[in-house]
Parts: sequence; structure tokens; C-alpha cells
Amino acid sequence: MGKVTGFLDFPSRHPDRADVAERVAHWGEFTGSLPDEEWAFQGARCMDCGIPFCHQGCPVNNIVPDWNDLVYRDRWREALEVLHSTNNFPEFTGRICPAPCEEACTLNIIDDPVTIKSIECAIIDRAWAEGWVRPDIAQLKTGRTVAIIGSGPAGLACAQQLARVGHNVTVFEKNSKAGGLLRYGIPDFKMEKHQIDRRIEQMEAEGVVFRTDCLVGHDIVAQEVVQAFDALVLAGGSEWPRNLTVPGRELDGIHFAMDFLTQQNRRNSGELTLPDEKILATGKHVVVIGGGDTGSDCIGTSWRQKAKSVTQFEILSKPPRKEDKGATWPEWPLKMRTSSSQEEGGDRDWSVATEAFSGDNGKVRALHGVRLTPRLERIEGTDFEIDADLVLLAMGFVHPVREGMLEQLGVDLDRSGNVAADTEAYRTSIDKVFTAGDMRRGQSLVVWAIREGRQCARSVDNFLMGVSTLPR
Repeated sequence: MGKVTGFLDFPSRHPDRADVAERVAHWGEFTGSLPDEEWAFQGARCMDCGIPFCHQGCPVNNIVPDWNDLVYRDRWREALEVLHSTNNFPEFTGRICPAPCEEACTLNIIDDPVTIKSIECAIIDRAWAEGWVRPDIAQLKTGRTVAIIGSGPAGLACAQQLARVGHNVTVFEKNSKAGGLLRYGIPDFKMEKHQIDRRIEQMEAEGVVFRTDCLVGHDIVAQEVVQAFDALVLAGGSEWPRNLTVPGRELDGIHFAMDFLTQQNRRNSGELTLPDEKILATGKHVVVIGGGDTGSDCIGTSWRQKAKSVTQFEILSKPPRKEDKGATWPEWPLKMRTSSSQEEGGDRDWSVATEAFSGDNGKVRALHGVRLTPRLERIEGTDFEIDADLVLLAMGFVHPVREGMLEQLGVDLDRSGNVAADTEAYRTSIDKVFTAGDMRRGQSLVVWAIREGRQCARSVDNFLMGVSTLPR
């Protein structure tokens, strides 16, 4: 490293966020940047630690110390090349990844890790501003055809890798625009959708064809796609939500979180395909059930819709404020985390189970809950009731949607209901059909989806050509 004492000389610093009152008044991103000199200081903090545990923490295998050092040396374009060598879409991960690399950073032993995620985002944002990100068009075409079903991060990464080695790639997407849950699930205040649009333009210039408004298994028979292409990749995600079967669940005003988030994203983009029933938090007491990222996104969206109140319940116990580093580092620890949306207000509560909903005239008006022990046992006498005009179920996803495409293909599933395939070949039980991302591994992170898409692309390329030059 160019500045071996950088972690001693410079304090860590993240870009500032807009004040809460300012940012909840609009739907755009609200994180600023830093001067170039400050980015150099942050890159200099990456220490010569011998074993870069950030590599272990990063699922997509980012070469973190190298591009940190290049930023310190003001060699931003080279930093971009190193960053793109492992990650097709650092502007996605630089915004919405929870940064397991920072948890694994050696400096995190003293709770002051290198600001890896922020530096990553700064590199790619500067690259777009400078015009350094251009199409990488294959010089030779193989004549082989690949269909990819799903245009989330796994499908996009797989498509881009395969197009760059000369294959003719067609991506099928059920929605009117590509991007999957990056576009329709992630709120705009976390990632504005022009970040996706310019990548789609780049990929189209590289030869990728996008067929939107096409739900394979409904608009087109899945077997027809298998027959029409030399290889098929299933990258449709894990979209079957976990339900809550308690009395009163049928009342109006109780919705799956993704229906709520998707609807708002469609409003922001000007798409006119909204259902008749508008799901809005405006003027309502909102209860979010589930303490993960999706639940957090519901909080930020509710405040921007001018909710009267927001309460978030989690069934598990409240995590410790600080982890035991000796027991957890460099692994991802269980500890108290507060998202930018949770910073914006509302109440959070743990060890709570929902027992029933009640209402009037067919509409939900209250949630009836009870407190639990750490072993999830009901504590008698702790029953309570809370006002609830809108309830959002954000309890995760259990497996891919089976109706339609998967049923038509008859592909084998694993014990969790995901499409069965290993992480070596990514091949399903059907000849020339592959799978990657959440459809294979279950609900996970964008960075895992990108990794699996890239690795699956190598397997597909090897299947088609007998050898592959794509990275693993």
C-alpha cells in the first residue's frame, strides 16, 4: 500500500446524508459525495494487513485493496478497471449492498473499517460522469444463442458476460422495464432508476436483446424457449412471499410489502399499469411486520407518503448493540443495525408475534399482538393492541413462483423449493437449462446475485464452446 500508516493518519469519513425533513419530502437519493482529496485519504486507510479479509467478506470477490490504493494515488480510471474486473454493476452494490466487506475489514476489529462501499460507489459514479463506462462489444460472434429469464442482477450479470464473449443473448422480463426487483422493489431514494437505465443501454449496445412484457410460462410456453435457444438460464428470483395466517388476515388494508413498494416505484416512473386498489400510507397508522431490509424500505416509503405513524415489529429478540468481535470477526455478525429509513422515525419493537387483526366494514383497524421469550414462546399477560390502518407483511420470501414456467419445465427443486443446481456448473435437472441468483439460492443479496450470474455465465459458455475465458 502506498500509505502504510494511512489508517493511523486519517479518520474514517462517509458522505453526508441530507437531513430527514429534507429527504422525506422527495423520492430521490439523498447521499452526497466527498472532495477528491478526502477520497484519497479514505483509500489510504486501507492497510497492508497481509491477509485481506475483505476478500472473504465480499461475495463477488472484489479486489478491494487494489482499487483503494489506486484511489489514494489518484488513478481513478485504473481503479475502475479493477472494480469492473469482478463486478459488472458496482453502482448497484455501492448503494444497496450491506457491505459484508466492511464487517470483514481488519480495521473493523477496532470498529473503524475502511469505507469500502462508499469508495466503490465514488469510483463508478466518477466513471459515469467522466464517460469512462462504454460498451464492451465482442469482436467475434459465436452464433450460439442464450435465453435468460429474469432481468434482476443475476440475469443482467449473466447476460452481459455472455454477450461479451460473442453469444447472442435474449433476456425475457415479465415487467415493462428491465431490472427486476432492482427497479420495482428497491425504492428510488435508495437507488434512482437511471442507474439501471444506462446499464441497459450499454448492454443493448453490446448486443443483448430485451423482451419485456413477456412472462415465460404464461405469454409464451416455457418449452418453446428451451427449443428455440442453445441454452437457457433461469434467473427469475425468489418472489413467493411468506404469509401470515392469523384471524383477520382477509381484511382490506393488509398487503405484502413488495406490492406496496412496487406500486410506488411504478408511480415514480410514470408507468400506468397500477391496479385499481391503490396501496397508500397517507394519513394512516402503518404497521410493518418484519425487521429486514424490505421492512425498512416500507418505513422510508411510508414516511414519504405522509403516514400518520409507523411501527415495525420483529418476531426475534432485540440484537445486541455491539457484537463480540472475538467470536464473530471476520464473519457477518448479529448486532443492532439502524437503516437510513429507520433513522427517519417510527417505533421499532422486538420479540412480538401477531395473533390477529380486527377492523370494521371489512377494513383493518387494529393489530393484536403478544410478546415472546427468546425461544419464541408466548408470554402470558403481555397481550396488546395497536392501531393499524395499513399492515405491510415484510417477512421475506420462501421460494420462487412455481406456477407457470417451473411447472411447465418440470425442473427439480431442492428441499427449500428453489431450483436445484450446484455452484460449480449451475445446471438444473434439464439438459441445457441453468439457473442462478435467488431462484437457485433463495432470497439473498444483490452482490450474491451478481456473483452467481457471472459464475453461471462461465458455465454456460463452457457448455456451448467446450472452454471458457470468462472469470470464475
